[in-house]
Amino acid sequence: MKPERRPMDPAGGDRARLVAVVRGRVQGVGFRFFVVRLASGLDLDGWVANEPDGSVRCVVEGPRDRLAELLAALVAGPPGADVDRVDEQWQPPTDISPGFGIRSAGHRGD
Repeated sequence: MKPERRPMDPAGGDRARLVAVVRGRVQGVGFRFFVVRLASGLDLDGWVANEPDGSVRCVVEGPRDRLAELLAALVAGPPGADVDRVDEQWQPPTDISPGFGIRSAGHRGD
């Protein structure tokens, strides 16, 4: 059974899409599991994946304030990580599949 889609804000939708690429020492330190735990706790939809270049890509949709909270956590990273920078892109939501998970490296689709 699929989780229910959360309704958009009746004032015009506060949902957005954040594509964040985290660079630094972010693979092999539990970064993806850190993101899954945070995003799930914030009730966000999307996915996270290791990239071949050593970065971690996050594609996340939800309320802007929760996305901003996740972005701040990405910048800080989990213990053991060393985040050099986070490249972020804000986009309109695309109704990504509900839930949050880990994708295989280099996955480009929703």
